Amino acid sequence: MQQLKLAISGAQILFVAFGAMVLVPLLTGLNPAMALLGAGIGTLLFQLVTKRKVPIFLGSSFAFIAPIIYAVGEWGLPSTMFGLFAAGFMYFVFAALIRWRGLAAVHRLLPPVVIGPVIMVIGLSVAGAASQMAMGQAGGEQAMDYVQSLLLAGFTFAVTVVVTVFGSRMMKLVPILIGVASGYVLALVLGMVDTSGIAAAPWFQVPHFETPEVNWQAALFMLPVAIAPAIEHIGGIMAIGNVTGKDYAKDPGLDKTLAGDGLGVCVAGLIGGPPVTTYGEVTGAVMITKNSNPKIMTWAAVFAICMAFFGKFNAFLASIPLPVMGGIMILLFGTIASLGLKALIDAKVDLMQPKNLVIVSAVLTTGVGGMVIKLGSLSFAGVGLCAILAIVLNWILPDPKESDQNIGMDV
Repeated sequence: MQQLKLAISGAQILFVAFGAMVLVPLLTGLNPAMALLGAGIGTLLFQLVTKRKVPIFLGSSFAFIAPIIYAVGEWGLPSTMFGLFAAGFMYFVFAALIRWRGLAAVHRLLPPVVIGPVIMVIGLSVAGAASQMAMGQAGGEQAMDYVQSLLLAGFTFAVTVVVTVFGSRMMKLVPILIGVASGYVLALVLGMVDTSGIAAAPWFQVPHFETPEVNWQAALFMLPVAIAPAIEHIGGIMAIGNVTGKDYAKDPGLDKTLAGDGLGVCVAGLIGGPPVTTYGEVTGAVMITKNSNPKIMTWAAVFAICMAFFGKFNAFLASIPLPVMGGIMILLFGTIASLGLKALIDAKVDLMQPKNLVIVSAVLTTGVGGMVIKLGSLSFAGVGLCAILAIVLNWILPDPKESDQNIGMDV
């Protein structure tokens, strides 16, 4: 009976995480089955490294959406997978740094003035893709009826907003899931869904495993991208600790939780899925249900792995129309950018200080503007370029106390 209760709780956790988890592969063109498989295996590996002490679930990371889209277009999917595999090693670097010098060393290297604008770029750099999908466009071409697409995207957006703002505590944990489901129903009514793929798909289907191709350009591009989710991981561990009343930074330790997350990212990249990260939705579910037994995350991981082999369900996910995803993306990517702004506000970053203003301005302009820097056969762009730029500027520019406090920059 106890195991049955744990299994039911695990299914509930997967339900909470599901909408966001499969959204990333749907937006980037990856296989949703691999997102489920990567999340399940990643969570189990995390539990192995942390000796099953922390009640968190690892799901698809939104931070990698824009970099994946860029990398697939630039180098192809196999090379992108190698880049995502390499990104996992950034977690090991942070884990080693924390073990050697403590968490303060990470905060010195990556203060809010660095992390904030980088997170904003993650959301804003794919704003164009969200608008195009909401209008029913794919690859710059009108793939679906323009008016119907706007209607469907607007309806999906509106439902998600209403649930987010006015929904019950439980509904607020799954606004993406409710929004997509509502949009899908309307799309069926409007005749905008092609169900032939669902009918043709088998019930049981072994997902296609992508074979990575060694590409050091893709690896160098993806490594800095992992900085933001690695920092997000630390915040996630602190958050779940506040909910359960336990200090996971000490036991099992942030070095072990980061290593566990990084191992999950590496495996997800190897099999062809999006990188994984800690899920705030799951922390919210733990807070509401008051059930913080890490074993429920084991059950959630097992269920996720089983669903990866459910052929018809994955065909159903692939049938979701572009405008439905576009309506969700409009809210989602703006939310990510808002979180970056929140990081600056919470830390009370003074943008009247020349150093801070230079860092934020340079990162936003190069990131949203799509700047690419090529060094021979290597190229840096997007979130990776912004992260490197922010770190270098923060390192070489003098702190406000060393500069003239009375001199500002006229804007």
